[in-house]
Amino acid sequence: MARGDEDIAQHLLDAARAAGADAADALVLRGHSVSVEMRAGALETADRSEATDIGLRVLVGQRQAIVSASATGAATVTAMAERAVAMAREAPEDPYAGLADPAALAIARDARALDLADPDPDPAPEALQRDALAAEAAALAVPGVTQVESAGAGCGMQRLFMAASNGFAGGYGRTTRWRSCSAISGAGTGMERDHDADVRSHRGDLRSADDIGRLAGERAVARTGATKPPTGSFPVLYDERIAASLIGHLLAAVNGAAVARGASWLLDALGEPVLPDGLSLVEDPHRPRISGSRPFDAEGLPTARREIVRDGVLTGWTMDLASARKLGLPPTANAVRGVSSPPAPSNWNIALTQGDRDRAALIRDMGTGLLVTSLIGSTINANTGDYSRGASGFWVENGEIARPVNECTIAGNLRDMLRGLVPGNDARAHLSRVVPSLLVEGMTVAGN
Repeated sequence: MARGDEDIAQHLLDAARAAGADAADALVLRGHSVSVEMRAGALETADRSEATDIGLRVLVGQRQAIVSASATGAATVTAMAERAVAMAREAPEDPYAGLADPAALAIARDARALDLADPDPDPAPEALQRDALAAEAAALAVPGVTQVESAGAGCGMQRLFMAASNGFAGGYGRTTRWRSCSAISGAGTGMERDHDADVRSHRGDLRSADDIGRLAGERAVARTGATKPPTGSFPVLYDERIAASLIGHLLAAVNGAAVARGASWLLDALGEPVLPDGLSLVEDPHRPRISGSRPFDAEGLPTARREIVRDGVLTGWTMDLASARKLGLPPTANAVRGVSSPPAPSNWNIALTQGDRDRAALIRDMGTGLLVTSLIGSTINANTGDYSRGASGFWVENGEIARPVNECTIAGNLRDMLRGLVPGNDARAHLSRVVPSLLVEGMTVAGN
């Protein structure tokens, strides 16, 4: 981590104290990214961005305020501190605001073991263009693809450094590399679109551009001629591509901020079954080369592996310091924040116990129902768990895919859906959310 970032953070803290703050924390973010998009063999867009952002949170008693800027000069830092303290003095008291106890701070702050930053230099723009062109060509080579909406590639780097008046100081960097392709089949009102993409920390881990383009094309062609499915109660299989969204609703319901507000359909479920027996939901922020990995959270607390659900039973909430104080529980080191926002609870890397059947076996076993590969929109009642989403995918009859379908709605209640789901064994291990295809019995499908 550049010494300059540490100096900027310390300057922010010193200015906050001089302005009258009782406590403060500072965040320095530096980043850059390059991306290209190709269309019809020509460069469609090329973007490069670089930014340095700083944020300062001050506390005056139990009142807090946050300011941010994109300049790091001495005059800016002094003005930020004075403005933040003036704002805090006018803010309402928050009995739950405050920094972490120094004794609870992370001791291990080095992220090198997590291998989050690619040591190789960023690929040149010409290399990114070649990747995008290769993906486009591979998609167009699929019989039935009529055009490629876009094919892209890019790279980026972000470095953060955080310091606080409780003695914490630490930072790390992470890189991102990606390739993507969106293909179209059919023409006019019969056009169908689908895509594929890969995002990794290290360029060497990326799937080939040819593979990404080919799969995007095959997916688009498979959707050709989609019609509405019948209406009724049917089993619904969430394809691995979108199955993590279902688990995401569970994670939202166990978020400490929602629980503290009383706005969670799992409010009374602590210590109760929320998934089928034998299934666990594990959070592990220490997986190498994974986007959700980090050695400490946004409040300087040490991150650690934990079981959110163990053998089907909900074991605890996801909490930052404020939500933990509201609930009278120890924090789980799950705070995230930006330069202009206070800490809030969020999850890191998640993995759901996998089953013993692949997707083909789940399709065979479901008989007649809906295989969902894309979700559109969302209506979720945070208090009851009532669930409704637009969907498209494939209609299954007698255990075999019969035809593509679109323009339908699937509905149910998340408590029942999650408690009765059947997992496949096809989760991709490199994702931050490792969730296999999920079969849910007896959902309402509204189509024709």
